[in-house]
Amino acid sequence: MATVQRQPLAAQAAQLLLDRIRAGEWQLGHKLPGETTLAAQLNVGRSTLREAIRELSGQGVLESRQGAGVFVTALDVAEDWDEVLRRADIAAVIEARIAIEAEAAALAAQRRTPADLRIMRKALSVRAGSDDSVEHLVDADTAFHRTVIAAAHNEVLLQLFDAFVPRVHRAMTEMLRMRPMADPAADHHAHEVLFAAIRDRSADTAATASRVHLSALKSAFS
Repeated sequence: MATVQRQPLAAQAAQLLLDRIRAGEWQLGHKLPGETTLAAQLNVGRSTLREAIRELSGQGVLESRQGAGVFVTALDVAEDWDEVLRRADIAAVIEARIAIEAEAAALAAQRRTPADLRIMRKALSVRAGSDDSVEHLVDADTAFHRTVIAAAHNEVLLQLFDAFVPRVHRAMTEMLRMRPMADPAADHHAHEVLFAAIRDRSADTAATASRVHLSALKSAFS
């Protein structure tokens, strides 16, 4: 079993613990051995071990529970979200959007308010008249989709959508510059269908409309 050999001890101890978690020694939700056992295994003092555990707790991998011990709450350190999205293939990003937006569309159909519909209708109208430039079209399209997410009244879904915006915005702008939309009228009609389903409180139809539209977008990038 590997032990800590040099400074900084706490950082090395944290890395060794993380390596063992990644290797599957402790599964999600499992309790780590006690301090005395772990400190002996890593050949460090208990104060160094506590510092290592604090480091991994700060990274969301471990959680110290009063009177219960230390538990695994993640199997790896989460990467920076923006970096993940910058590196991700656009098809993968759109697949994630489908998962988020189809559910958001269904929730919007159930939860939308008259104010939500007014905002959504205005955004749809702006989108219809935004064919003067690629940039304006992408901006208007993004704004409309955000009104749908906002109408779901779920802050987590809205934050997730906002995280996707820069990656998708760049990709869509580049794609439309190289390959203009084949049938703008049909594309806009797909957005009208989505709006109508939300207006009519048809959750299943809204989810399907969102999924079909975004799947077509994904195909456009392939």
